Order: sequence, then structure tokens, then C-alpha cells
Amino acid sequence: MAYNLLKGKRGIIFGALNESSIAWKVAERAHEEGAIFTLSNAPIALRMGEIQVLADKCGSVVIPADAANVADLKALIAQSVEVLGGKLDFILHSIGMSPNVRKGRHYSDLDYDLLNRTLDVSAVSFHKVLQTARKLDAINEWGSVLALSYIAAQRTFYGYNDMADAKSLLESIARSFGYIYGNERKVRINTISQSPTPTTAGNGLKMFSNLLDFSDRLSPLGNATADECADYCIVMFSDLTKKVTMQNLFHDGGFSSMGMSVSAMEQYNKGFEEDGHKFD
Repeated sequence: MAYNLLKGKRGIIFGALNESSIAWKVAERAHEEGAIFTLSNAPIALRMGEIQVLADKCGSVVIPADAANVADLKALIAQSVEVLGGKLDFILHSIGMSPNVRKGRHYSDLDYDLLNRTLDVSAVSFHKVLQTARKLDAINEWGSVLALSYIAAQRTFYGYNDMADAKSLLESIARSFGYIYGNERKVRINTISQSPTPTTAGNGLKMFSNLLDFSDRLSPLGNATADECADYCIVMFSDLTKKVTMQNLFHDGGFSSMGMSVSAMEQYNKGFEEDGHKFD
């Protein structure tokens, strides 16, 4: 059901690759709620994905841009304002990648050149988007900028590797830039810490299916889906959340507040019973 929450609003959505992408779901919901927006991803991602299908569905224009390249961002934002007929009201940063993870490098044996690339693409690019938009005065007052994060920014999750460092930096940028942009132009900046979600990027993590099951058992409401995350993003883009800024917002079914659940403990005990042990 649509509520016209974004009627008349303009934006940019980064990171839609295919139908499993959270950014893809956000674009579909934003379109349903009356927004107009451009879609952007790196040129190589555009070749790998199906973003034109999404653009046709939403009546959007696809503008290639490397989010880690300031010149690309300047062109993207300027073109978006021109194509959309005015300043932006929202931006979604749904970007993350780790060459170290892809190459199977252990966290204690990182390639530092690859680490720099991880941080640049997954976190510093968020600062570059914000800095470029501010210099171009491209976001309306009370605009909303979101980036997608994960709880590994605060807690250790084995196998998440250097992406945890990137997410920590991402959340710090939201707080630091949130003060500046909010104080000057009433633009709000937040991160959403989403449940593990079976996207193309998520499925590339070590033992992802196990993590998905564990978090679902631990969360009283279960894992939040990509569609549900899209709903949350829409609310954060809307005027209903005008005074929410500089926050890391957990959208994880309660996982972030849990220690142990009955379901998770039962599964834990089953493993010991199979080894001939039993715990009460």
C-alpha cells in the first residue's frame, strides 16, 4: 500500500545491482510513494547487473559513477539536479565491497592496498558524496541522507573482516557530517544497521548462511528482510522523521539488544547432544 510519503521528492539511489539488492527494493518503494530519482552505480556494476530494468520500471535515468571518484560524483549530482528539475531531497548510499574478502585474505593478514580500497569504496565514498553535495548546494533543507551499515561496526563477527572497519568509519562519518549539514542546512544524515540480508554482497561473506540462521533465531522478531529495510528507508526519507539525525538505527528484529534466546540455546544444545553431551 502506498501513502504518498515521498510525493514531489527527488533523490539519488546508489547501489542497485539486481532484484536482491536493498537499493533495488528502496527504488521500487520510493517510486510507489511518489518520488522521482536517478539511479547510479559503478560502470562495472552496471555491466554486471540489471539496473536498466529497474530504471524502466521506475521511470528513472541511470547515471554511471564511481562513488569513490569526486569528479564522477560532481557530474552525477549536477546531472541529477538537472534531470529531476530541482535540488535533491534524499540520497541512499548502499555501497560496500572488500577485495580482501573476495580474495579470502584473513583479517590478520590483510593486503593494505586492498584495505585502502575497501575503506574508500565502502565508507570514504559516503563522505565524498556528502562533501560534493554540500559544495554544490544540491540538497534541500530537511533533506535526508542514508547509508546502510551492519552491527559488525560495533561488535566482532568472525569473517566480516575489514568490512567491519569500513562500517565503523561509515557510521562515524554520518555523525560528524550530520552535525555540520544539520546545523547549516537542516539536512539529516543517518545510517541503518540492517539484519544480515541475502544480497549479492551478503552471500559473499564467510559462513553467511550460518550467520543468517543464528541471527534469525536470536532476534525476537526474526531477521528484517530487504523489503522491510526499504520500508524503513522510505520513512527516513519522508517528512515524518525530520528531527532524526546523526543516528545509527538498528533494523534487525531486536538482534542488537539480545544476549541469548530460547531458540538459539536449543540449537546450541543440539550440537552438544550430537557429541554425547547435554546441558540443562
